[in-house]
Amino acid sequence: MQALKMAEVFSALSDDSSLELFKIIAASNGATSDVLRSKMTLTRKQYYSRLYRLSRCGLIKRRDNSYVLTAFGKVLFDAQATIEMALSNFWRIKVADTLDAADGVPAEEQKKLLETLINDQEIKSILLKRDSVAV
Repeated sequence: MQALKMAEVFSALSDDSSLELFKIIAASNGATSDVLRSKMTLTRKQYYSRLYRLSRCGLIKRRDNSYVLTAFGKVLFDAQATIEMALSNFWRIKVADTLDAADGVPAEEQKKLLETLINDQEIKSILLKRDSVAV
């Protein structure tokens, strides 16, 4: 079996419908194809094409008569949730970049501002980890 490439995984999740299907499968934890199709506004071909790509990349699998996330799919679902949280905090994160570029603001002050600015612990942890590596 050929090694999976990151671009293939991103491609499988690259459109809104594929991402929505992936999220529905994650939330349902074992929905049948009929249930999944009823929640989507896709043609039969569009639906099965997206399902095939998600399956081929190892994000989902068919168990009994339903679709579930694979272990790899669970990891990517968690990462996708982190990315969505980062998107919802985009402007706060941009402020963190501005602080980082500012001359004369001590690192400790930058850290305090970041602690106040970002509410999500995971995003905050990522940014603080990045800052500690840069220092």
